[in-house]
Amino acid sequence: MCAHNAVRSPMAEAMAKHFFGRSIYVQSAGARRGEVDPFALAVLEEIGIDAHKHRPKSVQELEEWEGLNFDLIISLSPEAHHKALDLTRTLAAEVEYWPTPDPTLTQGSREQVLDAYRGVRDGLMRRIKDRLKT
Repeated sequence: MCAHNAVRSPMAEAMAKHFFGRSIYVQSAGARRGEVDPFALAVLEEIGIDAHKHRPKSVQELEEWEGLNFDLIISLSPEAHHKALDLTRTLAAEVEYWPTPDPTLTQGSREQVLDAYRGVRDGLMRRIKDRLKT
């Protein structure tokens, strides 16, 4: 879970599904719904992951569509972490906070921006592989 389900959480969802397939159930959502971020899609493509079918959704939309049946909620932004903790009032889910920088705040050349997104992608990939290994 992140702020808008446009960069960090969709990247994490796509990588978790890529590395673990159907051995775990993964869905991402945002505290609020944003717009698909082309830089996030581009840096995932660099490592052979296609996330073009991702459509940002809020936690509320996810709950309405399929319920919130999760054992673990990983929050990647302060706003998402507060939302996740709020959800535990009615859900028996473990919450972990992985503070993850927002690469959309990066200014500079296209390559500098892409490097920021790559840094987020690579950091999330390490944590996902360590935490979710089956």
